[in-house]
Amino acid sequence: MIRDTQTFEALLESVRRFVRERLVPAENEVAETDQIPPAIVQEMREMGLFGLTIPECYGGLELTMEEESRLLFELCKTSPAFRSVIGTTVGIGSQGILMDGTLEQKTYYLPKLATGELMASFALTEPEAGSDAASLTTTAILEGDVYLVNGTKRYITNAPHSNIFTLMARTNPKIKGANGVSAFIVDAKSPGISLGKIDKKMGQKGAHTCDVIFDNVRVPAANLIGGQEGQGFKTAMKVLEKGRIHIAAVCVGVAQRILNDALNYAVDRKQFGKSIAEFQLVQAMLADSKAELYAAECMVIDAARKRDEGFEVSTEASCCKMFASEMCGRVADRAVQILGGAGYISDYGIERFYRDVRLFRLYEGTTQIQQIIIGRNMLREASR
Repeated sequence: MIRDTQTFEALLESVRRFVRERLVPAENEVAETDQIPPAIVQEMREMGLFGLTIPECYGGLELTMEEESRLLFELCKTSPAFRSVIGTTVGIGSQGILMDGTLEQKTYYLPKLATGELMASFALTEPEAGSDAASLTTTAILEGDVYLVNGTKRYITNAPHSNIFTLMARTNPKIKGANGVSAFIVDAKSPGISLGKIDKKMGQKGAHTCDVIFDNVRVPAANLIGGQEGQGFKTAMKVLEKGRIHIAAVCVGVAQRILNDALNYAVDRKQFGKSIAEFQLVQAMLADSKAELYAAECMVIDAARKRDEGFEVSTEASCCKMFASEMCGRVADRAVQILGGAGYISDYGIERFYRDVRLFRLYEGTTQIQQIIIGRNMLREASR
């Protein structure tokens, strides 16, 4: 759903210009230094990019799911690390508060998240609880008016830079599975929180992850999201469902950039006296990539519109995330093939994208988890 076409198109044009003039020229610097320039992060704040999904009454842009997706198509035509700067605040870090938080929690935190004054991370994954999120062992035990939190979270995106964590922890160890899990807002500077070393990853330089260790961290009871125990897993699943459409849109944007680069190279590169783009087998790789990219884009827009209209989109969100992330990997692989030896050399950037996009098939639910969700939903529908 596009609410105001003229206003939204002006926003898209400002994002396109930002990507073209500021982000693309900084790609090599980020790859070499593993840091996003602070000036770029500040420009993102000034553009309102940290508040894309936060309601206008809290100082955000309040984009619909379709608007968010279309904006990501443009913002992600560059290194994925740039999107990651705002990604956890825009998505999984803030959406739990927005969806299920109390009025007091929303009023205090959302305006600060919208401006980028606060950055948020989503602390769900643990050393022994990733795809099986309901088995997490981090505990939050109520003592008086505070919860004592103990446990370790792993691969937490933006943890080294975050001011708050949306934390999933078990408030009732006697209740196994999802029903014993609750959600909290935790100040990252709380005594007892320590961070592991920044992970050395295959790709996505500039996007940082690390362990977050909680050792008798005192969290005010007022920071229990929604004020009710046992609702954390439901909150997490709602957040991830929306996030899967978000990540699918990211995949579309990155894949479009990769395909554009591969096409331009194929047009310019000469072999046997003519452009390699004239060779039919090269055209076949370009065509396969274009068709899959178009399919993924259509899926994302369809799922986004259905969500905006209030429909249940668990299946559609998982379909989008599964197909778009796998599509992006195939597009990157074909791009390396089209560039040949140049595709394996860092000078051209394609090998960097090849490594960057491998993560899309893992986080916010692996491809295999999406298959399970889709299959279970199909069986549930068939039994009605």
